[in-house]
Amino acid sequence: MSAQPPYEHGGAGLEKGAVELQRYSHSVMSTYGTPMRVIARGEGNYVWDADGNKYLDLLGGIAVNTLGHAHPAWVSALTKQAQTLSHTSNFFATAPQIELAEKLLDLAQAPTGSRVFFSNSGAEANEAAFKMARRTGKGTVIALEDSFHGRTMGALAMTHKAAIREPFAPMPAGVTFVPANDVAALTAAVAAAGDDLAAVIVEPIQGEAGVQPLTHEFFSAVRTLTARHDALFILDEVQTGIARTGAWFAHQLHGIKPDIMTLAKGLGGGFPMGAVIAFGSRAGSLLGKGDHGTTFGGNALGAAVALATIRAVEDLELIANVKSVGEYLRTAIAEIPGVCEVRGEGLLLGIGLDAPVSAQIAAAAIEAGFIVNPPSPDTLRLAPALILTQSEAQTFVKWLVGYVAAHPIDAVEQEGGQ
Repeated sequence: MSAQPPYEHGGAGLEKGAVELQRYSHSVMSTYGTPMRVIARGEGNYVWDADGNKYLDLLGGIAVNTLGHAHPAWVSALTKQAQTLSHTSNFFATAPQIELAEKLLDLAQAPTGSRVFFSNSGAEANEAAFKMARRTGKGTVIALEDSFHGRTMGALAMTHKAAIREPFAPMPAGVTFVPANDVAALTAAVAAAGDDLAAVIVEPIQGEAGVQPLTHEFFSAVRTLTARHDALFILDEVQTGIARTGAWFAHQLHGIKPDIMTLAKGLGGGFPMGAVIAFGSRAGSLLGKGDHGTTFGGNALGAAVALATIRAVEDLELIANVKSVGEYLRTAIAEIPGVCEVRGEGLLLGIGLDAPVSAQIAAAAIEAGFIVNPPSPDTLRLAPALILTQSEAQTFVKWLVGYVAAHPIDAVEQEGGQ
C-alpha cells in the first residue's frame, strides 16, 4: 500500500482550498493544469469555493449548466429517476430514452425517417458522426481551420489545432481543412475531393476559437455544396445547442437544416449526455445493428434529466431570457473602451479585446468574484446558465467597466501584456 504524501493543513497557514489543491496535484492527472479554485457547491448562477468565496458563474461549466446549479426541476428529475431506474444497458429500451429521442426530433423539426443516437459527450457524438461519414463509402471529410470537435481520435482528426493533434499523430486519414467563412476555399476543396467527398463538418459558432460565428453566406454554401455532391452536412452544435443562441439550435437562426447534428453540453444541464440527430431516412440508416454503440449512452437517468432540462427551458420561457439578457450584455459591453467587438449569439458571447490581455482580465475577474474564460489571447468568453438575470449580468458589466478604467487595455499591452 503506497504512502499518502504529506499535506500542509490549516495549522501551517494554508486555507482549505490550498490543501485540496495539494491533494489534487498528487492524485489527478495534470491534463488540465492547476485548477483555479476548488468549487464546493453551487446554487442558481453562483458557486462557492472550498474557502467560502462566492462567484457569479458566467461560464456555466463551458455552456453546460443550462439551468444553473442545483435547479429544483433538475434535482427532482435526477432524484425521482434514480429511485426508479438508473441504468439497464442498450439491450433494453426505457421510457425516458424514447421520449427524449422523440422530443429532440420534434425540436429539430426533423423529417420522417430521422433517428437519434445517444452518447455521453460531444466528442463521442462527433466520433459517431465521423463513422457515419465513413459509412457513405467515401473518404474525404472537410473541416474548418480553428475548429474543435473533441479529443478522441476521430473527433481529433477533424479538430484543427496542431498543439493537441500532433502529439497523437498519425490521425485517421481523409480530413482536409479550409478557412472558416471562405466560400472560395470551400468550393475549391469540394471540387478537389470530387466524388470522394463524404462530409463537411462545421460549428455554427466556433467556441474554442474565440466565439467566431459562421456567416450566413458560408453556412448556405456548405448546404448547397454538400447537397450538390451527395455529401453529408454535419453540424457540431455541442456548444450552441439547447437554446443557448436564442433558438433551440443555432442552425435554426439560418433557416438551414443539416444532415447530421451533434449535441452534448447543455443537453443534460450538467449530467453527461450527448446525442447525434440524423435528419431523414438516408442519414438515419447509416449506422445499423453492430455498427456503433456505448454502454452508458441514453441511460434512463441521463435521459430523464435531459428531458427535465428541456421542459424547464420551455416552462420558464428561457429562450426569451437568452435573447434579452444576451442583447443587454452585447450592447453594454460593446461600449466599454478597449472592447473592439462582441461576437456570438444569445448567451454564447465572445468579447473581442484591442490587446491580447484576456488571461489577465479573467484572472482579475475571478479574484473579484466572476468566472469567465479566455479561449484566445484577445477574447473573453461568456457562456452562463440560461437563467442569468439582467441584474446579475449588470454586476459583471459594472466590474468590467471599473477594471478597464483602472487598467486601460492598450496601457496593459504596453506594460508587457500577458
